[in-house]
Amino acid sequence: MLAVPGKAPGPGVPPVRVAARWPDAVRHGGGSVTGGRRDVRQEPVIWSRTQVALGTLPFLVLAVVGLIDIQVGHTVGLLALLSLGPAFAAVVGGLARMITVSCLALALCLFLAAYQDASIDADDQVAFVTVLGVSIAGVIASTLRQRQERELADVRTVAAAAQEVLLRPVPAELGGVRLAVRYISATSRATVGGDLYEIVAAADATRFIIGDVQGKGLEAVKMASTVLGAFREVAPDTADLALIAARIEATLARELTDEQFVTAILAQASADGSKVELLNRGHPPPLLVNHSGPRLVEAAEGGLPLGLAQFAAGEGKDGQLGKDGRLGTGGQPGQGAVIEIGPGDRILFYTDGVSEARNRSGGFFPLTQSRAVRETGDPDQILDDLSAEVLRHVGHALDDDAAMLLIRREPG
Repeated sequence: MLAVPGKAPGPGVPPVRVAARWPDAVRHGGGSVTGGRRDVRQEPVIWSRTQVALGTLPFLVLAVVGLIDIQVGHTVGLLALLSLGPAFAAVVGGLARMITVSCLALALCLFLAAYQDASIDADDQVAFVTVLGVSIAGVIASTLRQRQERELADVRTVAAAAQEVLLRPVPAELGGVRLAVRYISATSRATVGGDLYEIVAAADATRFIIGDVQGKGLEAVKMASTVLGAFREVAPDTADLALIAARIEATLARELTDEQFVTAILAQASADGSKVELLNRGHPPPLLVNHSGPRLVEAAEGGLPLGLAQFAAGEGKDGQLGKDGRLGTGGQPGQGAVIEIGPGDRILFYTDGVSEARNRSGGFFPLTQSRAVRETGDPDQILDDLSAEVLRHVGHALDDDAAMLLIRREPG
């Protein structure tokens, strides 16, 4: 799901509107890009209530069948029900757990068969064979499942290498700002998806992008890679955000179909972190947090999402650069807007996986009312708390990828 251009992701707080343009980039005072940090996260790997129930169910079944058989006698034919224990054990847990439950079920079957009399009749033998057969089948199933899990782990190792290329670690600090990012993938067990971010240390400013690709899966990853590749190529030497967007448009024109697009915000922070220029291309507005509280920042002039140049008015059409090196933006000049931030102020950039995260009753995540965004501590800790808050609000795996990028101007 992608946000409608210009749509604010929450009620109750009027947006900050800025119209001034940052005419010239200030000189960058340096900063290392080594020792960076990037956290890519998914829903915490914890057992759900269903998994906990399935984990205890094998032992519960054996206990219940044993108690009932002792009370009413095994002539009723309950011993065969002991096979349910190994059957449930094959669903959750490893091979060792499966073997333990199977041995316990077989031992219990023999004990109950000889509990009231020393003889074991034909029904008891059939019950024992039934439990044994289910146990053997369960052991085979657990072995195959663990083999598939090992193969999946190998695939994840390859995915982790791809992740390092697509979502590279970002520096913890550049110039006068501290940085932190988080990524929560909606795809089960995945670490990359259709959301993207990147930070580039240029000679005159720190430039970054955050975006949301239409769609999901491998096709979305491919589109995200195309956008990031174009941004990394042009951002170090280009101070004009509109020109950077135009170059990305030109690259996307060779890759996308007419129905594909990418919402994004391009931004650059001055060397001292006091000014941040924004260019919004159909993306949810960032959240400025200062002494007045959190407020949505809507750029006065934006444009259509990247990849929709054929619908824009201007000299650049169909993803091609115009004579001035820019693409049209639907009647808008596509200029950026600049905001000033004070020491300790934060700006949160995010994708709609955060602002449009719904709980079970359908309510959106109240980003402007979030407790985490009001924190004044370390940016990494703020995003840790915000990620946890979003997941608590939803109560299950996210339906859409979610990316967050937080910058904070350092005091002094």
